[in-house]
Amino acid sequence: MFVAETDFALAEPITSALREAVEIGDTGYTPPQPGIAEAFVGFAHRRWGWTVDPSRVRWTGDVMMGVVELLRATVAPGDRVVVNPPVYPPFFDTVAEAGAIVEEVPLTDTGSGWELDLHGIERALIGGARAVLLCNPHNPTGTVHSVESLRALAALAHRYGAVVISDEIHGPLTGGEVAFVPFLTASTEAAAVGYAVTSASKAYNLAGLKCAVIVTASEGNADVVRGLPWEVEWRTGLFGALSTIAAFSPESDAWLDSLLVRLDQNRRLLGELLAEHLPLARYRVPDAGFLAWIDVSAYGWGDDPADPIREGARVALHHGPFFGAEGVGHVRLNFGCGPDVLRDAVGRVGAFARQTVLARG
Repeated sequence: MFVAETDFALAEPITSALREAVEIGDTGYTPPQPGIAEAFVGFAHRRWGWTVDPSRVRWTGDVMMGVVELLRATVAPGDRVVVNPPVYPPFFDTVAEAGAIVEEVPLTDTGSGWELDLHGIERALIGGARAVLLCNPHNPTGTVHSVESLRALAALAHRYGAVVISDEIHGPLTGGEVAFVPFLTASTEAAAVGYAVTSASKAYNLAGLKCAVIVTASEGNADVVRGLPWEVEWRTGLFGALSTIAAFSPESDAWLDSLLVRLDQNRRLLGELLAEHLPLARYRVPDAGFLAWIDVSAYGWGDDPADPIREGARVALHHGPFFGAEGVGHVRLNFGCGPDVLRDAVGRVGAFARQTVLARG
């Protein structure tokens, strides 16, 4: 339950598109205009009320490919890039791959959730940081940043001449009481400073097929993206393109809606299971996604509880410290599965916790 992919069957339009391609032998190169931009434009309008100019949509193999190429195009080697730990581990690697230096400004724990530390980000920008690598919705906490926070971040970036690159891969997995706000729509300043990179891969379980989109909302930033090497676009897999178009089509909306219902049930079930089997664990129901950030430090399993849990309970969870120093004593759990799997997993970890207590006398 450590890797960010779900256990659910593919949406039928995706299965049909891939089956047809295999049956006719369409397994070659991705065409120069596969229809990805038009599909994303329709999806963004239906799901978020976002009007996207299709000429400002490009595509590549995956979100992290898009992020590293945008960093290469917008910051110089040795420049500092702000990230907000605990955060998706490849953020650290991607900044380094672009030749830049990570500047950590951790999320603020409000006691009931997490927020961007805008004062800390401003200090970093005053000190010379040239970009902010935003995760919205945030992985691993599942936080959907408020429009007020996004506007304030955009204003800071605009004031200090920085860019914001927003990883929005979990955006389609926002449902319930909290609304996802694409960064580029937050304000005119966000449109001026921002780049968004997203994909159907997390919501529709397509990560192995390789397709993501890069979106801009200003002509200047669109020119930056158009100036990226052609190979950035050609890294898109044909099956990734075909499945993305099918996923973003109206025919797949009902499947996504049903997925959001299941995930909402599971995130609440997880809270009940933790209360029953791991009452000392600290967990906040995430706003979006299928990932749970859980503090199990009270059980004395060390800085990286995932290792003893895997050995003692036979449940594989993601390593909290990989997400930054704020992840010490934490694990990340994927609840994108059937409820029986979730019950089994948490029950096993609970049994291991009781054994640990007994062993300590």
